[in-house]
Amino acid sequence: MNSSQTLQQLESARNLALGDGRYYPTIIPGVLPIIGVHANAPLEIRRWGADFLAETFASPTWSLDSKETSCLSVLPTLKDYLDTSEDTGVIKSAVQAAACIYPLVYRHTISDPSDSHNWQTMGAIKSNILRRMDTAPPGVRICCVKFVQQVVLVETPAVVDPRRPDNMDISLTLVPRDHPLISYSLMEAESSGLLDRLLDIIHGEHSDALLITATLNCLGTLLQRRPVVTNRVLQSVLAFNPLKLANSPMTPKNKVMMKSIEKTNKMLLTNYMKRHPESPHNGRIHQHLERISHMRADIFDNNRKRPAPAEPTDGLDAAKRQRLGAVPADSPAAAPPLPSGPISFAQLFTLAPPNSGSTSFDVSVMGHDMILKLLVPLLHSIDQRKLDHAVNLIRGRYQELSKRPPPTAVDAANQATGATADDDEEYEPDFDQIEDAEQIHNKLDNVPPETAPAPVPNAPLAPFKLPQAPPLTEIEIQKYGDGTVRRLFGMMAALDEAPSKATITKPGFNRLAASNYDRDSWLTIICRLATRTSFGLEDPSHGIKSEDMSVSKKGDFSIADTIREALLNYIIYDWRKRIDVATNWLCEEWYNDRIQQSAYLSSLSQSSSASPSSPLPEPVPQYQKWTLKVLDKILPFVESTDKMLIRFISEIPELDREILKRVGRVADDPDRVQLSVMICQYLLMFRPPVRGIVVDLVEGLWRDNEGAKPFVQKILVKYRPAVLQTENHVKTEGEADGGEVKPAAA
Repeated sequence: MNSSQTLQQLESARNLALGDGRYYPTIIPGVLPIIGVHANAPLEIRRWGADFLAETFASPTWSLDSKETSCLSVLPTLKDYLDTSEDTGVIKSAVQAAACIYPLVYRHTISDPSDSHNWQTMGAIKSNILRRMDTAPPGVRICCVKFVQQVVLVETPAVVDPRRPDNMDISLTLVPRDHPLISYSLMEAESSGLLDRLLDIIHGEHSDALLITATLNCLGTLLQRRPVVTNRVLQSVLAFNPLKLANSPMTPKNKVMMKSIEKTNKMLLTNYMKRHPESPHNGRIHQHLERISHMRADIFDNNRKRPAPAEPTDGLDAAKRQRLGAVPADSPAAAPPLPSGPISFAQLFTLAPPNSGSTSFDVSVMGHDMILKLLVPLLHSIDQRKLDHAVNLIRGRYQELSKRPPPTAVDAANQATGATADDDEEYEPDFDQIEDAEQIHNKLDNVPPETAPAPVPNAPLAPFKLPQAPPLTEIEIQKYGDGTVRRLFGMMAALDEAPSKATITKPGFNRLAASNYDRDSWLTIICRLATRTSFGLEDPSHGIKSEDMSVSKKGDFSIADTIREALLNYIIYDWRKRIDVATNWLCEEWYNDRIQQSAYLSSLSQSSSASPSSPLPEPVPQYQKWTLKVLDKILPFVESTDKMLIRFISEIPELDREILKRVGRVADDPDRVQLSVMICQYLLMFRPPVRGIVVDLVEGLWRDNEGAKPFVQKILVKYRPAVLQTENHVKTEGEADGGEVKPAAA
């Protein structure tokens, strides 16, 4: 089989894998014997094989675990490519494939310390690539920079959040200190040295702009994923001068390279400031960017030639006009004549040509204060000779206008219709008065009718009633209800983005809950729609009456629950700023539960008496359900320094054991034990009705959480000292029995 047929079959297998990534683990074992060096494969097949391996392990269409299993069989082929091949294309693709495979082999070696053969093979590949980094052609060096970036990422410890671990991030943090193959200290030292090699590239020769821009792009990834190297990288980048080639001859090639390096450097620092707006380095970065911007303007703008001065259009230089006494072209001497017909004051005093910009400028767009500031300097700068000449022109125009005969009605009509003098000569007037359509209609209205209409019988009109709308289906109810809720919260989003305006609100308990079209008013409306959609609270004479359930609830769809879910998502989206919304909503839920329960008990008492009225259905409490949902949503994001949780727990209207159990779960995180204890202390001081439940919670923390004992001991000493005495008694008996602790009696 010749090379072309082999390539055609290999390309078919590649297209199959590109269509579905699940075929990669099956195709790789069949391709490796064909593309290997020991199979005496031609150069075209080896180039295809190296490209295929680089594309395969960079593809996101198959899982990381499958890549880790398949990469071990590829290592000998990559090592043969780098050891024996001299083709630049093969080496570039092999280095790119090695950059993708190195983290996979690293993780495999961590999980399987007995597999030393594959780790040694990967070490030989890494040594070969690092030797080529300084002497290889430019394209290969760029691929080596990418490989070094992957090695630094893998061999540098990452900052891991124990609550949200990232299993895709492979770093030195995963390596145990006693690993037999991977030494923690050696890996850390190697990554530090390789990072220095990357930073030395940008401070070396700037003759290869592609290599420098590739290095800067790699540093951006390190800044984003490895915060421990931020200080070193930023110090080196801030000391880097992207316009260093300005000292060399300013050839077009050097200009393009300088602009490319400067733009990449600016994007690197700007993206860092966007991702870390509170970083202490942002001040220095801003100063560095300003300095580079000024340098760039000085370098590139000074090479531009100044435009030639414009020649005077009237043949007279501005410096000679005063000596020769010539009248400039823009003087009032060139003022246009007055038009025929009625003249306004603006036309009388306007001496500029009709097409000039001054006649079309609207002075009213400028403020009154701005006009006063400009008017005095302008009057001082006017030439007295020009002013006298303009006054004489206006005086002459006024005298000419005063000598004109007054306009007749025909002239006014011609002026209104746009008729000209030629039209007047051909016009033959009709002296009969012509009436327009409106006058004819008015006359016809006043004409008495020819025949009188028949008298209308004095009978009452029949009542008119609109036909009842067809009932909505369940799908239509859900569709229209969801659309209404979306429009409500769309209004809320617009009010959140709009600047807040100070509104005057009537103080006291008798004020209206929603008297303005501001954010608080809309929040009150939404909260009450969620809590009172199916109960009428406006008719106290009939108690609590249910509204039409076909509108509020039908089937499994409930407008109230839909609004509640949307309100919950709105709060969780930015819960620190919207904790007041959650408090107001839950207060409305608690109040509505009390009103419904009271109405239900009242209906029970009425139904048990002589009245035949049927009792209301037993209400379903909503306050506890949605309070627990709010807590379950925000507790994973609460930090140890957040005081918003204390405020929320203290402001909701009712606390029970289920709600306080959530507060106890906060202490399961060692970093947030103190926050949970602070909440308990606050409730003990300012919420006496729940003091017993809080003390039970504190006692549970004392018994079940070792990390919370130093914080809750003071509380138990004050409110429940018997718990501490019992434990001390148990410890004393255990010491007396030889160290064996006996359980305390119930």
